[in-house]
Amino acid sequence: MKKIFLSIILGISLTYAYSQDQTVSVAKIATPVKDTTTIKTKDTTVAKKEPFAFGDFTWLNGNDRRHSSLLDSKYFTGRVLLDVNYTASNNNPIDHTVVGSTALARDHEFEISTAALGGDFHYDNVRASILTQFGTRATVVPRNDLSVTRGQYDLSTAYRYLSEANAGYHFDVLNGINVDAGIFMSYIGLFSYYNAENWAYQPSFTSDNTPWFFNGIRVQIFVSDKLKIEPWLINGWQSYGMFNSQPGIGGQILWRPVEWFQALTNTYYGADTQDKPGRKRFHSDNSIEVRYYKNKNTFINSMAFSLTGDIGFEKGDGVNGFYADPVKGPAQYFASGMIYNRMVMDKGHIGWTFGGGVINNPGRYLVLYPTGDANPIPAINTGAVGSHPFSANPGDQFHGYDFSTTLDWMPNDYLTFRLEVVHRHASVPYFAGHGGVTSPDGYNTTTVPSDFTPDLVPSETRFIGALLVRF
Repeated sequence: MKKIFLSIILGISLTYAYSQDQTVSVAKIATPVKDTTTIKTKDTTVAKKEPFAFGDFTWLNGNDRRHSSLLDSKYFTGRVLLDVNYTASNNNPIDHTVVGSTALARDHEFEISTAALGGDFHYDNVRASILTQFGTRATVVPRNDLSVTRGQYDLSTAYRYLSEANAGYHFDVLNGINVDAGIFMSYIGLFSYYNAENWAYQPSFTSDNTPWFFNGIRVQIFVSDKLKIEPWLINGWQSYGMFNSQPGIGGQILWRPVEWFQALTNTYYGADTQDKPGRKRFHSDNSIEVRYYKNKNTFINSMAFSLTGDIGFEKGDGVNGFYADPVKGPAQYFASGMIYNRMVMDKGHIGWTFGGGVINNPGRYLVLYPTGDANPIPAINTGAVGSHPFSANPGDQFHGYDFSTTLDWMPNDYLTFRLEVVHRHASVPYFAGHGGVTSPDGYNTTTVPSDFTPDLVPSETRFIGALLVRF
């Protein structure tokens, strides 16, 4: 029965699906290695169009904005990314700790969020992508993955310095089919893992609380130069290992019928709660992006918006999806949305973005947990939790909203100077207040007295300055 059920779900996930692509970066669009593919018939040879090459999609949120790669060669296309920020919270926590973000880790300090080196190899139809990951993201992103505590060999240390590592083969079928295995980006929630590709620096709850990577197999099926279907079989929901006995399944459908419009839908199904194999998770992520104005001859060159809506739930082993039940358990689901508007001006050198979103996550199963003495999950090396852990029990409520405005100066395709102001609010004390979440003096070497309580507050306003480089 389980095998039949999984087969049905896999069939559904081929119809709905996963993340986002680009025309320049192989990591996102995974364009077929050859520029064109041909079909030989009795009378003629028909050239196939390269997927998504019919238009300029550098305007998209979550997409590479470069028009060309400087590090391209016959067999290798290099990639170099550097993300440096300085951030300041109005709460001014004494331990300089940011709570509830994967883009940020340190407050009132210069921070190297990402330093990545690598690229994409291509020879005939063989392909491979490797991109290292150094900086605070190598700690911030893996910390919530407890699948690494199952068994031996310390997967967290083994994988944390790789943001992408996959290889595969390109088949000259339809407009191209790529089969890849390894670690690859997920892009559920529209925003890219790399901030140089995003309209804003701090992602809204919808993006920040959904996966940034997957570990497994993907199949990219380019049905035409305007449509891609991408199923995948993975260890789980942003997990290096597997929590239970079955892998996660899902996929993406990406459609770009014209240059000014994109629609995508992503789905996921799996069992991602430790020691609860009967608890199943379903998630649906859906976005459209529309460029509604374009004129190269005016100061305002283009205007566009992105709209995203996510819905999902967990059901079984003590929780009951969208509705509470006295026998099956409390409601445990995820509902969120976000909208952003982008203006590009001065021949592409100035960008202005404003937008925000909302979240409702009863059970808090996708909430980014606070750190330090408020940490509710066992530390990977010590197994310890905070003395005053943030509650994450079935039925615990969490509502939130955020809004931001972002100003970019882009002297060329490869460099962005960014200033941003973002306000975030939660229905419960969640963000780091002035007292921080670590200890009375803010240092983790200080013994935490019994009367110390992490200072969590319901809201924060944060100022962000960033330098983003991508070659």
